[in-house]
Amino acid sequence: MAWRGQVCGYLKELRILLCQSSPSSSSARAFVENNYKDLKSLNPKLPILIRECSNIQPQLWARYDMGVERGIRLEGLSEAQISKALEDLVKAGAALKA
Repeated sequence: MAWRGQVCGYLKELRILLCQSSPSSSSARAFVENNYKDLKSLNPKLPILIRECSNIQPQLWARYDMGVERGIRLEGLSEAQISKALEDLVKAGAALKA
């Protein structure tokens, strides 16, 4: 999980959109509860925005240099799959910088 410490090197902003109560957002809520503190402590200058809205589909958005953004829908994904999706977004940022 060394990639977790490199998030701020490749992303300018990380946004997680989720519903406070819907079952489709349950794994996204669990991911935030279990991973936010670690991600923030490893990347203190990275803006990590948690946006809660009723009946929204859970999504993960990464903003890179030059305003480039990529998003992933999280509905139906487990907490481990969400972590893998974030890792893939970080690797995509690394590829953009290369």
